[in-house]
Order: sequence, then C-alpha cells, then structure tokens
Amino acid sequence: MRILATLLMLSIAAPTYAADKMTLLLDWFINPDHGPIIVAQENGYFADQDLEVEIIAPADPADPPKLVAAGKGDLAVSYQPALHLQVAEGLPLKRVGTLIATPLNCLLVLKDGPIKTIADLKGRKVGFSVAGVEEALLGTILKTNGLALSDVELVNVNWSLSPALMSKQVDAVIGAYRNFELNQMEIEGHEGKCFYIEEEGIPAYDELIYVANPATMDADKIMRFLAATEKATQFIVNHPVESWEIFSATSKELQDALNEKAWADTIARFALRPTALDVGRYARYEAFMAETGMIKSVRPVSDLAIDLNAE
Repeated sequence: MRILATLLMLSIAAPTYAADKMTLLLDWFINPDHGPIIVAQENGYFADQDLEVEIIAPADPADPPKLVAAGKGDLAVSYQPALHLQVAEGLPLKRVGTLIATPLNCLLVLKDGPIKTIADLKGRKVGFSVAGVEEALLGTILKTNGLALSDVELVNVNWSLSPALMSKQVDAVIGAYRNFELNQMEIEGHEGKCFYIEEEGIPAYDELIYVANPATMDADKIMRFLAATEKATQFIVNHPVESWEIFSATSKELQDALNEKAWADTIARFALRPTALDVGRYARYEAFMAETGMIKSVRPVSDLAIDLNAE
C-alpha cells in the first residue's frame, strides 16, 4: 500500500509540459497553397514537435509581414518578390523557410483568343491588380519578346483577373496563378493559356515563403515548425488523395471543384526541403529588382534570408 501511495503522489506531482505556442499569419484565406500547414496541424505533426500553432488568415493581405516585423506574430507567409521590397523599405524581416518553391504567377490569355504569342499583345489591353511589381514583370516579359510597356494598354482590373479576361475586357492578365485562375477558367468553360514568367526573362523565385523578425524570432521553434511542414509535404506527395480529403474536411468552402483541381496542381510545387536556402536564387532576384528600378541598390542575401541549418 505504501508503494502504491508513493506512486500515486508522484503521478500527481509530475509536471505537465505545455506545448510551445506559435502564431502563424497567412498571406490570404486558407487555400491549397497552405496544404502542408493544414495537414501538419490535422495530422498532429505540430503537436509531435511540442508546438501549438495558431493559424490566422489576415483581414488585409498586406498586414502579416508588417505585424511580424512589429513583433506581433512569430511567422508570416509572404512572397519572395515582396520580401525584396520590404527589406529595401527597412522592415526587419528575413526569409526563414519556403512553402511554394516555384513561381505561380503567369501571363494568362484565352486559349482560343487572338493572342498566340506574347508579341501578339502589341496594341492590346493587359489587366493587372498590383501596380509596380506586376508592371516591372510585364515590362521584362514584353522586352524579352521585342515589345515595350508602351506597346500595350494597362488596365487595373482590381483582383478580377479571370473575369476580366473571360469577358474580353482585356486581352491578357498578369498576376494570375497557374493553379487557380487557369482552373477557374476551365471550370467556367473558357480555357486559358499561361505564358510562364520564368520562361520569359524573369528569374525563378520562391512564390510563398515564411518570414520572421530576426531580432525576436525563436530559431528552435521555427525549425520544429519547418520539420512538421516537411513531414506534411512528404505525406501529401505520397498520399495526394487522402491528404486532399484531410485538407478539404477542415472547411466546406474548400470542398469544390476549383480547390480540388488547384490541390492537384499545387502538390508538385510545395517545397520538399522547406529549410533549404538557394542563395543564388535570392541574389539573382535582388539584381533583377535593382535592374527594373524596383529597389535602389542591391543588398547581400544575408540581409534577405537566413539558412537556419547553418545557424
């Protein structure tokens, strides 16, 4: 009895260890681009890493990097092109991991429309949503194909990219995602064609990345977070149908043909090694941003990104 009482007291006195809490700010509402994050949550991979991750979709997509820079979040999902601008503006941010390892942006036209080559855009209308960056991208694409920005009419379609194209308000749109708008058009009976920007003079880049404030970040927690999302990515690649069922079960809004098609098209673009840093890729894109006048000077990659494996 004495032994039993002692064991009982030890079990009562044994401390319970709470998981480390993290706040992750997404770039947009939850969609297939966030697959590894949601699967890691649903499959318990964060819990396996002793993490309790709060996933927050922003009211304003521009806010997450700013909030993390201000110490009001541990991580934000952002974009490599945006990071170069934000660092140039003085925000204390660095890339610490990768979510989507290829560009998703494309120059989108109607497949059966008049634009068969990019050179056919001369004298035509091109829709866009984000001034500045997309104009720089379009300018480079046009220059690669013997045209200039002055050869086209730019139309701000205010995020209504595929509707503007399908209604023939414009002849092409820049900023469309190849895993979403392309599928949306097909579903609505207007098949599209993408000109992939990394094949038209734009340096390849990481579409979606994780950014943190290097002065306040907890590198150990971030490494555990990335280990969990890496495991989730492996699960998604190995079990694409089952992982889609897990992902889509988290919200009725995800259970439609568009998201299912987007899921299938995004799997090959998830970063298989989310901690891996391609220094050359960031250096080339920084140089491109300077050449197009988007930033005033070139910074070393160490100002933009951290390889946590080397820390």
